Amino acid sequence: MKEIHIIGGGLAGSEAAWQIAQSGVPVVLHEMRPVRATEAHKTDGLAELVCSNSFRSDDSVANAVGLLHWEMRQLGSLIMRAADAHQVPAGGALAVDRDGFSEAVTTALEDHPMISISREEIAGLPPADWDNVIVATGPLTSPALADAVRELTGRDALAFFDAIAPIVHFDSIDMDVCWFQSRYDKAGPGGTGADYINCPMDKEQYDAFVQALIEGDKTDFKEWEKNTPYFDGCLPIEVIAERGTETLRHGPMKPVGLTNPHKPDEKPYAVVQLRQDNALGTLFNIVGFQTKLRHGAQADTFRMIPGLEKAEFARLGGLHRNTFLDSPRLLDSTLRLKAQPRLRFAGQITGCEGYVESASIGLLAGRFAASERLGAPLDLPPATTAFGALLGHITGGHIGVEGDENTKRSFQPMNVNFGLFPPIEKPKRTPGGPRLRGPEKAALKKNAITDRAKADLEGWIVRMNAPAELVTT
Repeated sequence: MKEIHIIGGGLAGSEAAWQIAQSGVPVVLHEMRPVRATEAHKTDGLAELVCSNSFRSDDSVANAVGLLHWEMRQLGSLIMRAADAHQVPAGGALAVDRDGFSEAVTTALEDHPMISISREEIAGLPPADWDNVIVATGPLTSPALADAVRELTGRDALAFFDAIAPIVHFDSIDMDVCWFQSRYDKAGPGGTGADYINCPMDKEQYDAFVQALIEGDKTDFKEWEKNTPYFDGCLPIEVIAERGTETLRHGPMKPVGLTNPHKPDEKPYAVVQLRQDNALGTLFNIVGFQTKLRHGAQADTFRMIPGLEKAEFARLGGLHRNTFLDSPRLLDSTLRLKAQPRLRFAGQITGCEGYVESASIGLLAGRFAASERLGAPLDLPPATTAFGALLGHITGGHIGVEGDENTKRSFQPMNVNFGLFPPIEKPKRTPGGPRLRGPEKAALKKNAITDRAKADLEGWIVRMNAPAELVTT
C-alpha cells in the first residue's frame, strides 16, 4: 500500500502519524530538526513542548478542553497516552514532565512498524507524486514552505501574527445596558443594520478605562517575534491609548451614528462595540481590542466596560507571531486544501490554539487521510462533540465578510470552548426544585453539553467501526 506523508513532527503530526499507522496504512513522518533548527525548539524530540507543560483542565464534565481530553482518549490518542503516563501534580489540570512526554511519543513512533521517520526539511510544496500529504508544521512553519503555500493559495492566505481581540460569551453580556445597532443603521454584507452590540460609556467611565489600559501589566514580544515585520498594521489598543486621551474615542470607540434605546436622550461619550464571531451567535469579539495586556489585567480592565461587568471570556486578546491559514476559505470539511486536495493541513497552522487542540486536529486529519487511502467512508464528527465543534470553527464556523476592508472580519485562531458548541436549552430549575441562577445554572448547562457530546461521540465511534455496507445504507 502506498504511504501517506506527514510534514512536521509536533503534536499534530505525531498524533496523525499514530492514527494512520494504527489503521494499517504506512506513514513517512518528515521532521526537519535537527537538520534545521527553529527559534523555539531546544531538542530534536518529536512532540516537544516549547512553552507550558500544561494540557489545562482535565475535567470532562464542566470544561471544554477536559471534554476534548476525554474524546481523544476514546479514539486511542498517542498524545493523551503519553501525557497520562508522564503526568505531574497540577491540581485539576493535566500537566506533564515535558522530557518524559516527548521521549514517550518519539519512542512509540520510532518503534511502530508502519512508521518511517525522515529527518529532513521539506522546502516548498512536496513532490507531485506524494498523493496524500498532511502538513502539520505549526506556528513556526519554515519560510520556504510558507511561501509555497502562499503562492498556491494567494497572498492573503497565510497570516503571520495573531492580532486577537477578546471574545465574550453572548449570554454573559448585560443587554439591559447594551443594545444591537450598526453605526447609522447601515446594513453591510450579510447584515441587518443591527449587527453590533454596543456598550456605552460616559466621560468618567471612559477616562478611567483609558487610564487602566495605560497602566495595565503588559507582555513583551519573544525574541523570534521582534523582527517580524507584520505587527505595524495592527496596533494594540493600549498603544493607541498612550497616543492621547481622546484617541480611542476617535478610533475604535467612536460614539457616532448610534442611539442608546435605554437612554435615548443621552449621547454616549464613547462606545465599545462587539461583533458576532461565530455562525451560532454564541460568541462576540470586542472590535479593535487586540492587546499585549497580560490576561489578568485584560479581564479586570475589560470588565470595566458597561454591560461587560460579568463577562465570561472564550479567549482573551493577544498579539504574537503565529503562521496560520485562512482555513474557512481554503480548507474543505476534511481539512483538505481546496486548491490542491492531495494536501491536508493539521494542527496550529489550521487556526486552532493549544497543545490538545493541535493534537486533536492531527488526530482527525490522520483518520481522514487513512480513510481516504483505504477507500472507506469519511464520517465527520458530530458538531455537538468537542472534535466537531473545533473542526467546525476551523472549516466554516467563523463568519467572514468580503468587501470593504474596514468591515472585513478576519479568521483568528481559537481554543476549544463551549461557545463553539451548538446551543443547548438553558436549564431553568432542577426537577421539582427552585429556579436556578448564576453559577448553578451555568454548571448545569455545561454538564448538559458534555453529556450530549459524550453520547454523540460514542455513536460516531460505533458508526466508524461498523461495516462499510451498514454505514452507507
